[in-house]
Amino acid sequence: MSDILLPPLILSVILLAIHSYYGIEIIKRNIIFTDLAVGQMAAVGVAISLYLLEGQHLYLISLSFALLASILIAYVNHREDISKEAFIGLLYALGISLVFIVMSKSPHGLEELNNLLAYDILFTSYQEILKVSVIYLFIGMFIYFFLHRLKGFIREVAFFTSFAITLTSSVKLAGVFVVFSILIAPTLISLKLFKKHQIFYSVIVGTIIILVSLTVSYNLDFPTGYTIVFFNTLSAILVSLLKK
Repeated sequence: MSDILLPPLILSVILLAIHSYYGIEIIKRNIIFTDLAVGQMAAVGVAISLYLLEGQHLYLISLSFALLASILIAYVNHREDISKEAFIGLLYALGISLVFIVMSKSPHGLEELNNLLAYDILFTSYQEILKVSVIYLFIGMFIYFFLHRLKGFIREVAFFTSFAITLTSSVKLAGVFVVFSILIAPTLISLKLFKKHQIFYSVIVGTIIILVSLTVSYNLDFPTGYTIVFFNTLSAILVSLLKK
């Protein structure tokens, strides 16, 4: 059992480490569904690559769509005459409708669509974990050493660009809904329960939830991705309702 659960647990902790920072920033900006919109546009790129190019240039095409969505959101974030949440919601709806349209033409469309939404991370290889760890390491260094020095619209573009790169890598491994739940739920719980070191506590809380999710999924033969989404979202909802 430990041999099966160890790789997805390691991946989940790595995802939590980088996404907790973005989760706090997204919640502070009050644009909660940014992750869903950008992640869904990244999924559009994956769908197009799978259907039209047999999976060639998947990462670059997916990243291009994610970057486009991120830059649009960064622009709208500085406009007072456009409803941010409405625009982000429309962008998400555009992305998911495009994915359904493209996948409807694929012979394995339903299976591929399910993977785009919530991938079964039980089968993640150590090689994939290593690759995404290197990407997140460089993004973390960029955030720590350079991002805070930027100001205004340039900082927003840089923030959302790094966010797009992060999400493109995450969605490919875990799926849109899993990434969203990992990014928002532990962060929201951490902000509700702790006044300091929210990123640290977000990783701790998220790791506990992921461990419970993986154990339940393994023992009851539930789909891993959706089990992770369920326990993350349920935990955040309960804490939000019970904690004043």
